[in-house]
Amino acid sequence: MRGRWPASQRGACRAALTALLFLFSAAYADALELKPFKDDLFAYPPTLSSDTNGAYTVIDYREMRDINQRDQVPERRVHAQYTDTGVRKVQQDLLLKTDVGDVRHIAVGKTQGAGIIVLYLHGQGGSRKQGVDDFTFGGNFNRLKNLMAGNGGLYLSPDFSDFGDTGAAQVAALINHYAEQSPAAKIFVACGSMGGALCWKLAARNDTGRRINGLLLLGSLWDESFLASPAFRRHVPVFFGQGSHDVVFPVEKQEAFFRSIIARSKAYPYPTRFVRFETGTHGTPIRMTDWRGTLNWMLSKAP
Repeated sequence: MRGRWPASQRGACRAALTALLFLFSAAYADALELKPFKDDLFAYPPTLSSDTNGAYTVIDYREMRDINQRDQVPERRVHAQYTDTGVRKVQQDLLLKTDVGDVRHIAVGKTQGAGIIVLYLHGQGGSRKQGVDDFTFGGNFNRLKNLMAGNGGLYLSPDFSDFGDTGAAQVAALINHYAEQSPAAKIFVACGSMGGALCWKLAARNDTGRRINGLLLLGSLWDESFLASPAFRRHVPVFFGQGSHDVVFPVEKQEAFFRSIIARSKAYPYPTRFVRFETGTHGTPIRMTDWRGTLNWMLSKAP
């Protein structure tokens, strides 16, 4: 019959399609998406406005609701339903010896074979302990710890010498060490306040700039040099969370930097998001950022 392939060719075609389907299914199965953890409690308040196809969002933050009603002791201890401290069973206070100095850090989750690694770099006056405090910042660090532990991931909160090149080298050594222990892991670095200086330095380095898969700037600063960095060239996703009443790093300047990333990348829709917490202050993004929603978005866009 004309138009009909010989049986041998039909069999080869079916075999090829089966192989392609298997590969597609395996790749889909390997794509990590974080499972929920108390999503209803940590969902964003109502959206006031958005633009740039949803990449820029203004959230209705209110201190009376989002601090005073959420916390048993405002800014010191969140109500118990926001946390699960059982995660402390997989939390370790560790020391990594490197060529640029000892790096004390707290690790939560799988130190080997992790599917995702998240680091939090504190700001001025902070320490590795800030990023694992279960009760401050509305329990948001406890949620992050549980998200990592519950999804085969690793969370790291390190100390470092400074916010300059030495501190960046120490954090880079920490990243490189754990990347070798978990070679398949996607790596995301979150930087609070002045810690953002390290985020930009890591993006600019040849080692970490080619290894990290996402940056989160929380009440932090901007750096035009990012636009020439290895991380920018790889289209590493960038998330900005900023309070509209941040007196340390004005929201207008961070918004302008966010829009400059988009403008510089007209030929390619750069994966960046900005969440403005209306009336929020300097520490609001650390309290309010939706870790699961943000990391799942980054996982879907990560190089």
